[in-house]
Amino acid sequence: MSKSLKRVIADAEARGLQIEVLRMDDGTLTAQAAADAVGTTPAQIVKSIIFRDAATDEHVLFLTAGHNRVCPDRAAQVAGIDLAKADAASIRRVTGFAIGGVSPLGHLTPIRTYLDPDILNFDTVWAAAGTPHHLFEIAPDALQKATGATTAAFTV
Repeated sequence: MSKSLKRVIADAEARGLQIEVLRMDDGTLTAQAAADAVGTTPAQIVKSIIFRDAATDEHVLFLTAGHNRVCPDRAAQVAGIDLAKADAASIRRVTGFAIGGVSPLGHLTPIRTYLDPDILNFDTVWAAAGTPHHLFEIAPDALQKATGATTAAFTV
């Protein structure tokens, strides 16, 4: 088991969450691939999109429904800072995850988090569990509580 996957499971347990992690042999690098793997629609897949403030290096996580795209201008307005898309190296440094496996849980450092309100339209959603091959299912309200995410409109 990878260090990233172990960290996600340990963080979930520490937050009182019981998650079942599933391994997907074909991978889950896109919302469509993840949806196909678990038999749902992309809207029910939570994408972890990270932007950063170039001036301060603060990273901000936007938990986004799989059928939506983050609008950089709206994201910056919601966060109240100038944002640019974070690069793979800074994402790994801050979260401990590689792109394609960034989980909402188990980050190396605390990260300010926002939640796409479309995620709340479902009984359960699926999110990456620290690798491009692992997913877990969770109720949106439990995800929001565990991450401390603020609901905000930042998508197009």
